[in-house]
Amino acid sequence: MSSSINPVSNTNEDFEGRHIAVLSLHTSPFIQPGYGDSGGMNVYIRELVGSLAHKGAKCSVYVRRWEKALPDEELIEPGVRLVHIDAGNPELKKNELVDVVDEFSEGVERDLLLSSEADVLHANYWLSGISGHALKHRLGLPLVTTFHTLGKTKISSGEFESRERIKMEQEIITCSDIVVANSADEANQLKDLYAAPEERVAVVPLGVEHAFFAPGNQDAARAAIGLGRGPVVTYVGRVQSLKGVDLALEMFAELRTENGVLLIVGGASGTGGDNEVRKLNQRIKELDLEEQVRLIPPQPHHILSTYYRASDVVVVPSKSESFGLVALEAAACGTPVVAASVGGLNDLVLHGKTGYLVNERDPKLYAHYAHQILENPLHAAEIAMSAVEKAQQYSWQKTSDQILNLYASVSSRALVDCR
Repeated sequence: MSSSINPVSNTNEDFEGRHIAVLSLHTSPFIQPGYGDSGGMNVYIRELVGSLAHKGAKCSVYVRRWEKALPDEELIEPGVRLVHIDAGNPELKKNELVDVVDEFSEGVERDLLLSSEADVLHANYWLSGISGHALKHRLGLPLVTTFHTLGKTKISSGEFESRERIKMEQEIITCSDIVVANSADEANQLKDLYAAPEERVAVVPLGVEHAFFAPGNQDAARAAIGLGRGPVVTYVGRVQSLKGVDLALEMFAELRTENGVLLIVGGASGTGGDNEVRKLNQRIKELDLEEQVRLIPPQPHHILSTYYRASDVVVVPSKSESFGLVALEAAACGTPVVAASVGGLNDLVLHGKTGYLVNERDPKLYAHYAHQILENPLHAAEIAMSAVEKAQQYSWQKTSDQILNLYASVSSRALVDCR
């Protein structure tokens, strides 16, 4: 009987000094999260390659050139090189990028052959997975894939996804030497929805940077961002249907707090992002909440800790979530979370202990649990302490250790061949 890969079982000393080619075709991990297509995946890649470099690995991060003026390459820090690859018009929309994957792959291949050939390919998201699949066969390199979100999972939550994406995801999974799932729930989705072989699926949770995300003085945090003493509920994420920002607003309306504030920290995302922002503003007016809802543009990642500390409750009402980094960062700051019972959030939030999980997309139910926190300071303090303790289990050092062990594992065995 087959069993899942254990990413902790090996040692990674033998992989020091090796070269990892990290593919991130559609978005640069070094731009501001919260706008367009930048989010948790950007943080994942940035923090992962930084931690890998500190352990002695060499990382080249390949991104499609999305502005003409961008340099061919940048040294982000010792051991981390960012390479911009020409692939189509820089102004292409995300749904057009599948047509330039071949051009992107050719550019990555040229760079690898000129600089120093990689030891492992690590593709992030399905578009990069297509490229990784092609490069694996051209260069004879092991392929590790992290999807971050799955097309079939989005479809099951009511979102549209193309047949082409589903087909490509299946092909990538079939030929990947390891597929990294960010949570046990995502691992089950890979096996149940895509028939991913159990022995080639590894669960590696994301980490959190405790130097930034840690408990702090709430009054000082509120003063820093111009908030008073009333209840503060916060949503952090892109303004899009999948993330459930509309549900966060309806939940706040159900709370009926006269002096409360809802902070929505994030920007428009994707092709219909601007329309989502317009709909959100219209609904705020309909609910007569203009004085209580503040739309705040995306913030530098480390600054988010100030918003978490200033908050009484952080709401994460996503329709699907492979991990749920916002919930982990809020917990690390000691802020109770009310979250959807989906994906990795089921691992991060212990219902009634570190926050609350909601099984239905019902704003009244979300408001009920938020009320439990807002109206019971002693209970809220107990949740905060438990949340911090839970968050201590996660770090980027642990994540990179496990990923390095996976790299070493796939480098020491025969490659999966889908042909």
